[in-house]
Amino acid sequence: MAKNYTPHRIAFYIAIIAIWQITAMTELWPDNVFPSPFEVAEDLGYGAADGSLFYGIVTSMWRLAVGLAIAIAGGIVLGIFMARVEVVNQTVGSLVLGLQSIPSIAWVPLAILWFGLTDGGIIFVTAIGAIFAVTINTYTGVKNINPHFIEAARNMGAKGSQLVTAVLIPAAFPYMISGFKQGWAFAWRGVIGAEILFSFLGLGFLLNAGRSLNDVSQVIAIMLVIMGIGLVVDGVVFKKLEDKVMSRWGLR
Repeated sequence: MAKNYTPHRIAFYIAIIAIWQITAMTELWPDNVFPSPFEVAEDLGYGAADGSLFYGIVTSMWRLAVGLAIAIAGGIVLGIFMARVEVVNQTVGSLVLGLQSIPSIAWVPLAILWFGLTDGGIIFVTAIGAIFAVTINTYTGVKNINPHFIEAARNMGAKGSQLVTAVLIPAAFPYMISGFKQGWAFAWRGVIGAEILFSFLGLGFLLNAGRSLNDVSQVIAIMLVIMGIGLVVDGVVFKKLEDKVMSRWGLR
């Protein structure tokens, strides 16, 4: 029977907030350097009241959704080709490994030159930051498929796109889920980083605006929102999907 750790988590976060509040009350640092939880919550309230917070969340999530969708689609195709065609693996595969080492934020100057200060540039950074994680995990998943499964499917008449959609993708899906999860994490970091440097709407823009105004409360408030969205997406979407897939494949 699975243990419920929710009370422990609640107590943990309450303790953090309490320590934070006590530290702020000691006045070791001025409010404009180390704001209290109340001041950060107040800043969140202002952002919610004027709509800027919700608009920033929607804008960032839209860019994330488009960029991640492109990364997943491209990564699946590229990963399957690398796994099934050795020439592609020896050539494109080595390039993918090299490009994976480039941080998402390093693509921003190129994105600005190619797309200008537009949504397209931010989506490009988001997609390029996630696609290689999806590619490598898809490649690993396909390479680990039992060759007898593929031969059996071919003997039953499966070939071409039917072999890919009916055999390769379902069999490699547990690995692909890990790639999607990693891709999501890279994409989320990429979109926020790009928005900071592009200074073009979104949560990253609000984060940078707080820095420009020397408003530490806003900076911390937006960071908490970014972290909260990350926890929600990881726990609600990917964790449940991962559990379902693992149970379906008898891996847990």
